[in-house]
Amino acid sequence: MGQIRLHYKSPKREAEKQYELLDHAFEDDAFPLAITEIDEANGIYEVSLYVDEAEKNSVLPRFTQVLGVNENKIEIEILPDIDWVSHSLEGLGPVRAGRFFVHGSHDRDKVKPGDLAIEIDAGQAFGTGHHGTTVGCLELIADVMEHEKPQNALDLGTGSGILAIGIALIEPIRILATDIDPIAIKVAKENFALNGVAKTITAITATGLDDEEIKKRVPFDLIVANILANPLIELAPQMVPALKKGGSIVLSGILEEQHDRVVKAFEAEGAKYIKTLHHEGWVAIHLK
Repeated sequence: MGQIRLHYKSPKREAEKQYELLDHAFEDDAFPLAITEIDEANGIYEVSLYVDEAEKNSVLPRFTQVLGVNENKIEIEILPDIDWVSHSLEGLGPVRAGRFFVHGSHDRDKVKPGDLAIEIDAGQAFGTGHHGTTVGCLELIADVMEHEKPQNALDLGTGSGILAIGIALIEPIRILATDIDPIAIKVAKENFALNGVAKTITAITATGLDDEEIKKRVPFDLIVANILANPLIELAPQMVPALKKGGSIVLSGILEEQHDRVVKAFEAEGAKYIKTLHHEGWVAIHLK
């Protein structure tokens, strides 16, 4: 069974909003997603989602629902037999986030002396470093690590493990990385080994903060969570008490319009707002 590309054309601003909505809706599925300018003169863009042909009947209704259009408006292209996850990453250049240089294996030659290089290839776990949420988190993590010197960190919803790797590259402190998806944990462990930080990080499958391994390590002096706004709001009553006095929380996976709701939820639990970084319509928030 081959793969297909579901795609839809619209003006630039509309397409950018559609891309954000699709990114939210399908982020846990790890389907490659793209936005491409196809008509410069008229400002027409195209959003595309790459899926296995066998998944067409289940994915197409979700795709059209997110876009708010009828199925007959969606174009479907049958693709040649290529690993489109890896292929899509090869079209992405490396990303700089402060001292960090996030790259795929095909860009190892671009690493410069002094870079904190994180190698992440496309796979089954969310988070290659090209997303605005990840960039903001890495920048805030570097700032916290420099000024606060945390020794016990939690990466909640680790995905590909990129944030835990970032912490470990700055300082090999005690780090616990958790995710609700066992596939994500498997991929994260592979990435920890690839980046030479496996001895520093413990990775477990866990939901929320109720796991016994998490409870054994409380309180943390740094908690990072790049997930989604609503789950973050729900987790605020567990997350703030798990933080050591004077410690920091770095949150992302939050659209700019969701910023205030998230901050209020954490302030209600006793956290103090410090600052926000903005990237491509997304925000990363630092609280203490």
